[in-house]
Amino acid sequence: MKNAAETIRQAVAEVEALRRESRELPEIGAAVTSVKRLQARRFAGTYADLLASGAYGAAARFFLQELYGERDYAERDAQFARIAGAVEKLFPKDVAETASALAQLHALTESLDHAVARAMAPHASDEVSAYVQAWKVVGRRADRQRQLETVVAIGSELTRLTRLPGLRLMLRMMRAPASAAGLGALQGFLESGFDTFASVARDRGGAERFLQTIREREQVLMERMFEADVVACETELRRTLGQAR
Repeated sequence: MKNAAETIRQAVAEVEALRRESRELPEIGAAVTSVKRLQARRFAGTYADLLASGAYGAAARFFLQELYGERDYAERDAQFARIAGAVEKLFPKDVAETASALAQLHALTESLDHAVARAMAPHASDEVSAYVQAWKVVGRRADRQRQLETVVAIGSELTRLTRLPGLRLMLRMMRAPASAAGLGALQGFLESGFDTFASVARDRGGAERFLQTIREREQVLMERMFEADVVACETELRRTLGQAR
């Protein structure tokens, strides 16, 4: 059975291989960028109410920026690979396992995004139509379900970890050493995640309600994309994108 460090290194290597493909095949790279941009806009539309909410806005922005965003995570990934062994040695086992789950989620998400990009690259004149058709061609329903379950599980685990005494202080004390070691991006992600879910969790049941909303809305979207016809999917996606600001 792999340990956390091995899992993190393998996941980062898989992501780097996909990035290399995007660099070597510019049409694929452009399609990947288009996929990520469209998905970020879709998330902003699906969760427009949460993003505008005082209670859940920070958590929704964290998900959009760190898990569903179009940002280039190359710097954080490189740091993740470098610190993989240290994560396992310095942090409690459950923190290392959360870091490992995040790395695996990132690799799975990149794999799905690149698969959709390859399928839509030759037919990208109408972005929404190309995306819907590519999604259906790629399929991988079990992987989509695993992606959603992992997102929710990571959110649940971050919520639980915020309640462990002393863990936030440990993170704060790591700030200067992490910066000196060139690990600022990874440190920023960890602090942002802990602070975000600690804030939501102050309202009893708040984090659980937020994550349940994510699960329910993403499940509905997934089932529609797999089961409804192309026209219905395109219509709903265009409506959702129109809600994004």
